[in-house]
Amino acid sequence: MKTYDVEKIRRDFPIFSREVHGRPLAFMDSGASAQKPTVVLDAVQRAYAETYANVHRGVHYLSQVSTELYEGAREIVRAHMNAASVEEIIFTKNATESINLVAQSYGGANLKPGDEILLSTLEHHSNIVPWQLIAERTGAVVKAVPIDEHGEFMLDTYLEMLGPKTKIVAVTHISNAIGTITPVKEIIKAAHDAGAVVLIDGSQAAPHMKIDMQDLDVDFYVFTGHKVFGPTGIGVLYGKADLLDAMPPFLGGGDMIERVTFAKTTYAKGHSKFEAGTPPIVQAIGLGAAINYVNEIGFDKIGAHEQMLLAYATEQLSQINSLRIIGQAKHKAAIISFTLDGIHPHDIGTIVDRGGVAIRVGHHCAQPLMDHFDVAATARASFALYNNRADVDALVSAVKSVQEIFG
Repeated sequence: MKTYDVEKIRRDFPIFSREVHGRPLAFMDSGASAQKPTVVLDAVQRAYAETYANVHRGVHYLSQVSTELYEGAREIVRAHMNAASVEEIIFTKNATESINLVAQSYGGANLKPGDEILLSTLEHHSNIVPWQLIAERTGAVVKAVPIDEHGEFMLDTYLEMLGPKTKIVAVTHISNAIGTITPVKEIIKAAHDAGAVVLIDGSQAAPHMKIDMQDLDVDFYVFTGHKVFGPTGIGVLYGKADLLDAMPPFLGGGDMIERVTFAKTTYAKGHSKFEAGTPPIVQAIGLGAAINYVNEIGFDKIGAHEQMLLAYATEQLSQINSLRIIGQAKHKAAIISFTLDGIHPHDIGTIVDRGGVAIRVGHHCAQPLMDHFDVAATARASFALYNNRADVDALVSAVKSVQEIFG
C-alpha cells in the first residue's frame, strides 16, 4: 500500500456498510473496543469450521493443525513485539488478566511490608485495583505519580518518588481516557536504575504504534486483542524469561504441569506454566490475523493518519462554545475527551448516537483521573485506522445538535 487509502481500509471492515438510525455509522469508540476486518472474521470462521480441535497433546490431524495455527499466532505476536523468544509470550483472556497475573505471581512472591508500588494518575482501573489487592495481601504500599494540568506525566516528580523501597512501577503507555503518551523509555530506565521492575500497560498503544520489547527493555508489557482489531477473549503478557522462570503459577490445571502426583506437582517451563486449561485457541488465531493486517498497512502510516485526524478534530471541536477538551498533553494519541457546560456526558452520548455517531461517555474506568480534572465524566471520541474526516464532521455536527437541544 503506497499511500494511505482510508476508504479502501474502511471497505475491509464489513460493519461500515451499515447505517445506524438511518445515518452512516461514524464509529469513534475504538478505545473501548475496535471493529474487526474481514481477514480476522475469516480466520476465526475457518478455525472453527475447518481446523478446530484442542491443541498440544492430540496426535490426530486436526489437533496438530490447530496447534500449528495457535503456536503460529504466538510467533506472530513475538515478532510483532520483538520479544527474544516465544517463551516470553503468554496468552491470557485480556490485559486485565495479564496485569493480575503479574501482580499476584510476581508481586505475591516478591513484595514485603513497606515495599512501594508506583502507578500514575493516568491509570485505568485495571492497572490500579490488582496492585491494591496484592498490596493488601503483602503489606506493600501503592503510590501514584501525579500529572499536571495538561495531563502530562510528571517525570521530575516520578524521579523524586523513586527510591530503595520502590519495587514495582506499573504505568500506562497511552492513557485510555485522555490520550497522553507517557515517556516510557525514561520511566523504565529510571526504575531499573532504582532496582525496580516495570510493567507497561500497552492496551491503547498496541493499535497505534510499533512496540519493541528489546528497545524498551521493559520487564512486563501487556495488551489486549480486541483493541487491536482482533477478537475478544485474548490478551498478551510479555515477560522477560528470567522473571517468568522464577515466578510461581497464577492458575493451576491442565497444560501448565510437567508431572502430577498427589504428593507433589511439578510445573511446565516457559509460557506453558501460565496457560492453565484449554487456551483461547481461535481467539489467538484471530489475533494473529489482526496483527498481520495492521503490520501490512504499516504503523508509520497509521500513526500519521490518526495524528491528522486528531489535529483536525481538536481544531473543529475547539471552535464550539462551552466545549472543554480534557487533557491536552504535548504528545498524545488520537483520543479526545471533552465536556459541554451544563450538559451531562450521558446526554451528549445519547443525542449524538441519533446521528449515527458512536462515542464513549462516563469515567472511562479512570476515576482518579476524573477527580484530578474535577469532572465526574467526559464524552470521549477515540479514533482508529479506519476513521476519516467525515467521521469528525459528523461528530462536530452532532455535538452542535446537542447544544441546540439544550438551548
